[in-house]
Amino acid sequence: MQLTTFYKEEFKMKYTAQDFKSNQEVRWCPGCGDHSVLASLQRALPEVAEQLNYTKERFVFVSGIGCSSRLPYYMNTYGFHSIHGRATAISTGMKVANPNLTIWQATGDGDSMAIGGNHFIHAIRRNIDINIVLFNNRIYGLTKGQYSPTSPLGKITKTSPYGTVEHPFNPGALVLGARGTFFARSIDNDLKLNQEIFVASAKHDGCSVTEMLVNCVIYNDGSHKDFSDREVRADRTIVLRHGEKMIFGKNNDKGIVLRHGKLEVVTIGENGITEDDILVHDAHSANSGIHSLLIDMKFPEYPVALGVIRDVKDMTYDDNVRDQLIEVKAKSKINCVDDLLRSGSTWEVE
Repeated sequence: MQLTTFYKEEFKMKYTAQDFKSNQEVRWCPGCGDHSVLASLQRALPEVAEQLNYTKERFVFVSGIGCSSRLPYYMNTYGFHSIHGRATAISTGMKVANPNLTIWQATGDGDSMAIGGNHFIHAIRRNIDINIVLFNNRIYGLTKGQYSPTSPLGKITKTSPYGTVEHPFNPGALVLGARGTFFARSIDNDLKLNQEIFVASAKHDGCSVTEMLVNCVIYNDGSHKDFSDREVRADRTIVLRHGEKMIFGKNNDKGIVLRHGKLEVVTIGENGITEDDILVHDAHSANSGIHSLLIDMKFPEYPVALGVIRDVKDMTYDDNVRDQLIEVKAKSKINCVDDLLRSGSTWEVE
């Protein structure tokens, strides 16, 4: 205990973004949205380390397969490049084996929503304390342009030359359906908001999922441009922050109200609407009803919801495993291998 205290007091460092950058060449296509997400992470982690009193050795980045899964190579931390769809299983094992680690998982819409879908929903259901960053470009990029589980209905790709005939997953709705405790959404090039979200994700005790809407310039360029382009973003997106009014628009004159169980977009100053009528965002509400409505908002009827949409407390899988082990050990009569060998029926041979 004295060594731990000494270590914290004498060797605590003030990190910078540069401390989290590896010496590896970043090999994503020029213009890929993954670059911005990487930069946001590297800028956010010094703040995470400072606020939570973490040393850099506690950070681990895990990935599966896909363009986004190259991310561990670009972080100057511990890392594990696993196999397709299995990053969540690896992350779960790491967290249970060493609860002191802060686990960050980089995954794509194909890696986590398709082959890794089962691991994804069960990690959320268990509320294992890991931070999942879901890069959603609505396409399979590394395998050259096939449609993914989040590609919109009718999308023409190499594997759907006449358009897809299936409805896509909404990652946020999937998180809520699995009783998720944290969900956030952002756009790749909003570095300031992304940093804010990553810090909130790290501070959340439980499974956090952040959907990053990223642009694939090669196989799905402009996938989110209807609401992500800077010229229209203010009117077509809304950044939600806990305790703040749901106000948006280039002139901050639009807002969200709830009428008859349905969200509506209104203009402040018209039809007697004032700021007092606008909903206040409650990310900590245990009732997921409003969170579900916010996650489902789509342009053009609604602005797309960004920011931390849900952040609630609940028991975590890793804490429960730790507590159960402590309880079992305290009651057990077997405390070593010798005790085990002498338990049950034994004989002494003379």
